[in-house]
Amino acid sequence: MRDNEHPIEAHIPRLRRYARALTGEAARADDLVQDTLERAWSKLSLWRRGSDLRAWLFSIMHNVYLNQLDAHARRPEEALPEAFDIPVAPAQEHALEIRDLSTALAQLPLEYRAVLLLVGLEELRYEEVAKVLGVPLGTVMSRLARGRERLRQVLSGTPQTTLRRVK
Repeated sequence: MRDNEHPIEAHIPRLRRYARALTGEAARADDLVQDTLERAWSKLSLWRRGSDLRAWLFSIMHNVYLNQLDAHARRPEEALPEAFDIPVAPAQEHALEIRDLSTALAQLPLEYRAVLLLVGLEELRYEEVAKVLGVPLGTVMSRLARGRERLRQVLSGTPQTTLRRVK
């Protein structure tokens, strides 16, 4: 970190990567990062020194993203992306695998996708993910397990099993 750099700046690349994985579009990801940084800067007094700044920023991003999804649900004329557009190495086979993974991730419900991305892509600990998403640790672990299973099913072409609601 440079002497004149604020600690938040060090987390911008990871915020961009997570935003890109959530939104699937570079422009929407940049907007999400911008909105996240704007909110973080305006609420900086709420961050507790000594706590995990990265987890705090991801919490803000997650909440901003949910707010954007809610706003989109109220005005559906803006189409959400079908799949993610993740930059890949030039090898064709590798590019196809990344495309398949991006498409499979896009098919997962947000609660599974968020946990998978925070654990797998951002390498957050389960406790950090629970804090970011505002859910209990057990919920993180069950969503991760279910998300991984659904991802396996989608990637293998196996039909998804549906759960019955038991009262």
